[in-house]
Amino acid sequence: MPITADRPNRTRRSSDLSKHSAEVFAEAENHPVTVTRRDGEALVLMSQREADGRARLLEFAAQLITVAIEDHGTLAERMAKAFPWMLALSPADRESCAQDLVDAARASFSTEQPHLALAELTSWKETATALAAGLGSTDLEWLDDNETVERP
Repeated sequence: MPITADRPNRTRRSSDLSKHSAEVFAEAENHPVTVTRRDGEALVLMSQREADGRARLLEFAAQLITVAIEDHGTLAERMAKAFPWMLALSPADRESCAQDLVDAARASFSTEQPHLALAELTSWKETATALAAGLGSTDLEWLDDNETVERP
C-alpha cells in the first residue's frame, strides 16, 4: 500500500478557492492540494518549489534509469558518466556516492518526498566541487576541547 493512503485528505472544492482562498493557498504552500470541480477534471494546486522539486526528481530518475540499463562497468563508473562531477571524488567516495544516491532516490520515490534524493545529490555534488577546488587538501588545525576562543 502506498504511503499516500496514510496521509490526510488534501482535497478542496473549487468553491473553496473563492470563499476561502487564503486558507487554500496557505495549505498549498505546505503540500499539494487537489481541487475538485463539478464541470471538469480535478486540478492540483502546489507551490512552485514543490513543482520544481518534482521536475528535478523526474530528471534525476531519468538519469538513474539510463545508468541502470547500461551494462558496462560498475555502478560508480556508470554514475560518473551521468554525473561527471563524481570524477572529483576518490574511487571509494564514488562507490559511496553512487550507492547513497540510489538509496536516496528509492526513499524519495517510495515516500513521495523529492527533497530526500535532491538533498543527497546536492550534498555529494557540493562535496565534489569543494574537493575539485582544493578545499579537501588543507590540513585542519583542531582546537582542544578545553580551549576557548575570544570573540572578535
